[in-house]
Amino acid sequence: MRDTSAANNDKSTRSILYPFANISHLAKNPPLVIEGGDGVYVTDASGRRYIDGQAGLWNVNVGHGREEIKEAIRTQLDKLSYYSLFGGTTVSPAIELGEVLTRMTVPEGMTRAFFSSGGSEANEAAFKLVRQYWRQRGEPTRIKIISLKRAYHGVTLGALSANGANAYREAYEPLIPGFFQVETPHAYRNPFTSDHDALGTLCAELLEREILYHGPQTIGAFVAEPVQGAGGVIVPPTNFWPKVREICDRYDILMISDEVVTGFGRVGNMMGCRHWGVQPDIMNFAKGINSGYVPLGATMMNSKVADAFTTDDDTSFSPAAFFHGNTYAGHPLACAAAIANLKIIEEEDLPANAGTVGAYFIERLKEVQTRHHNIGDVRGLGLMIGVELVKDPETKTPFELSENFGARIADHCREKGVLIRNLADTFIISPPLILTKAHVDEMVDVFEDALKAVE
Repeated sequence: MRDTSAANNDKSTRSILYPFANISHLAKNPPLVIEGGDGVYVTDASGRRYIDGQAGLWNVNVGHGREEIKEAIRTQLDKLSYYSLFGGTTVSPAIELGEVLTRMTVPEGMTRAFFSSGGSEANEAAFKLVRQYWRQRGEPTRIKIISLKRAYHGVTLGALSANGANAYREAYEPLIPGFFQVETPHAYRNPFTSDHDALGTLCAELLEREILYHGPQTIGAFVAEPVQGAGGVIVPPTNFWPKVREICDRYDILMISDEVVTGFGRVGNMMGCRHWGVQPDIMNFAKGINSGYVPLGATMMNSKVADAFTTDDDTSFSPAAFFHGNTYAGHPLACAAAIANLKIIEEEDLPANAGTVGAYFIERLKEVQTRHHNIGDVRGLGLMIGVELVKDPETKTPFELSENFGARIADHCREKGVLIRNLADTFIISPPLILTKAHVDEMVDVFEDALKAVE
């Protein structure tokens, strides 16, 4: 294979503004050009192969290059490449996917799906649904939305307003009014307690206090990820989500489960909220819905929410209509890919594999932790794993950003054929759900070698 990596890297920094990246840094450190993918592996422009420890960006759940999904896209492309869901038209793959999604979310009671182009848009749609829902219910003062600190819900202005990390928000303020954050139940880093159950109870009580402070009649919804992703893979105590559901019921507040990362198997259960045994009112999906083969998002709602949009007024532009939409919402190629993808997830029982292999992964990483004092915490659920590195494990003191400790370890792993993503000094491990224990062993060995080299 001709080595085109040098030419591609020169071009790669010339005309593209990359997400979450410093132009000056990339000019000196060009991005790795990924040209191919097969299963849990990707290859660069020179033909070198890597284990994809981040599944693209949390999303390639069934692995790269699945023939079933490619064939579904080709078949649909031969029929129809695109048509709109606006103006009284629709497409068959969107109809079929809606049926599949409502079947798969029967335990959560979802009855309708609204399609979009990705996770940020799915959250944006949810927040607009909430505000219109309460207006149509005759309670227009319920406009406020509460989320968690360290939360990540996306980059559109509404989703950004729900984010709980200042790094994502500060360059774009002022944001949309009516969004508030409360303490997240972070077992490793919280100022309250080391007792998990006590922490779950306390953080739920802090949510209730915030609701009472504003007045329940002003609160439209509470939104959170079942397991926080970009915030550092924060797994809440087992009692937190059930208590949150009780609080939302007590004050008649809608509960939104942001399943953009956790949906469709990543945490070892088909849905993240299902792991905690709760039924939200709205669920947001993207990423694993079709493993990233074609961009797609979905916002699902239960009958309580959907019924507010059903009235006796059957005119086309009724005030009860949901005045929101994306050009590519319900794209036939994306929906065809999703149908094939979800069939693979169910038939191969990938949530179960994620649970089994993920538990083994965490066990192996905890073994490594006993040999390396710079590993402060290993945490996760299924194949959604975080490894937090610290300068001092006793005080949990982090490294200075200027030390680039995590970045140097990530670079070493890349040199040894493993791609894992570091957010400063917390590593996000989110490989395809088809990962095996043999892959885990290889990844952990490379990670430990990188630790030794950098330490």
